[in-house]
Amino acid sequence: MADRPLTGRNIAITRPAQQAQELAAMIREAGGVPILFPVLEIRDVEDLKPLIDIIARLPEFDLAVFISPNAVNKAMNLITAHGGLPPGILCAAIGRGSVKELARFGVTDAMAPSRRFDSEALLELPQLRQMQGKRVVIFRGDGGRELLGDTLKARGADVEYAECYRRGRPNLDSAPLLKAWARNELDAITVTSSEGLRNLYEMIGALARQWLRKTPVFVPHERIAEVARELGLTRVIVTEAADEGLVKGLIEHFSARNGAGSR
Repeated sequence: MADRPLTGRNIAITRPAQQAQELAAMIREAGGVPILFPVLEIRDVEDLKPLIDIIARLPEFDLAVFISPNAVNKAMNLITAHGGLPPGILCAAIGRGSVKELARFGVTDAMAPSRRFDSEALLELPQLRQMQGKRVVIFRGDGGRELLGDTLKARGADVEYAECYRRGRPNLDSAPLLKAWARNELDAITVTSSEGLRNLYEMIGALARQWLRKTPVFVPHERIAEVARELGLTRVIVTEAADEGLVKGLIEHFSARNGAGSR
């Protein structure tokens, strides 16, 4: 048990299917059983022309910011197909996943926060303090928070958004998840976005919402925890960031319960 502290624990992963495998592997390595239940679906934008037009103008920009691994993947595939990043442009990313994805495309010097992984932390970097006259492109999904762009504008930057994917709610059968709950075989759920949590709440139906409110829900950011509490969830555990933080939180939680002799 010391080597595999999640042995016997069934843990739902709600990440989009494309990003769930690494977390699932880490849970398996710790002895747990991952249950994949993606509550967000990553879709292509309906019209690529605005994105391609911005990519054609990349030499005009001083800084490219990538909001998520999906933004990196969707944008960099197109950027690579159109000749790659221009020399001299700086890149920034918010989280470790985005930094790893950029490295996969050969970008190994991206600016990123080292502790918290959100827009607020990125804006604290010294390189983003003096932005007067700088041109910035933010690669992101449809919609999302405006804090980053608005703050950079207030600091003097000229900011454009490049929407490179859409988020949607999957048409997914929730029966396997409900059966696990009914058999008392769902020990925890990991949720990595506020939108995903709201989708989960809608997808499972009224009966399962009662189970959800009593199930330990592990989230890597206080902002997601606030939404969880608004929805009436009573067992919300805020972990450190990224997959590593989620797994660390799961292990700490269940190791304590194992020591107390409780499931």
